[in-house]
Amino acid sequence: MAGKLLIIGGNTYGFAAPAEAYQEAVKAGVGSARVLLPDSLRHTVGKVLDVGDFAPSTPSGSFSQKALGEFMTQGAWADGVLLAGDLGHNSETAILLEKFVDSCMDTLTLTKDAADYFTATPSRLLTHGNTTLVISFAQLQRMASAARFTHPFLFELGILQLVERLHQFTLDYKVYIVVKHGPNIFVAAEGQVSSTRLPEDMEIWRVRTAVLASVWWLQNPGKPFEALTTGVYNLLHTSTSV
Repeated sequence: MAGKLLIIGGNTYGFAAPAEAYQEAVKAGVGSARVLLPDSLRHTVGKVLDVGDFAPSTPSGSFSQKALGEFMTQGAWADGVLLAGDLGHNSETAILLEKFVDSCMDTLTLTKDAADYFTATPSRLLTHGNTTLVISFAQLQRMASAARFTHPFLFELGILQLVERLHQFTLDYKVYIVVKHGPNIFVAAEGQVSSTRLPEDMEIWRVRTAVLASVWWLQNPGKPFEALTTGVYNLLHTSTSV
């Protein structure tokens, strides 16, 4: 009843993001969670993380194209998928992610370097539907530029200007955005925008935010804006709607 979340990430040089995501999902009250890692981590993870399934990896330790079958099998089990990051930068992984995104019908959330794979060619994500991006402002800037969005996302934008652009961006494209700008985290979905102030001592925010957003969203799939905003609110304590 509380939802099933598949967390995907990691490469031979790191798996902090999927490990953190699993721990935070359990704390957030997800019904069940699984972690899918490249098999280059099989021996390392067994000493640190007591859960985890594995899919084929490249010689350099990232997910290979052969992992698609396992992605699909695990995805069929889940109600929602979180691409949590630490995927590395690999051309085979890029092809794999494109194929998986094309076929994924669940709620789909991307953060950290999982989103980097689509910033230069964002059309798959922007037209896919049922997709949330928990990204940095620089990632949003690159993605909007590549999509030829009419109004650029500039770091010097004031709050009202940014709200207007997020409003239009999420009307033009079938994607939900969670992004930090200045001391605030903004949620934008289907033209609605909310703003939540980030605590001064909280600089590392993307993985935990992505998890809370994913868990609330898969438990309330018909209300994405409300679910994502509530996830951010529960992380950051204070919220102001714009």
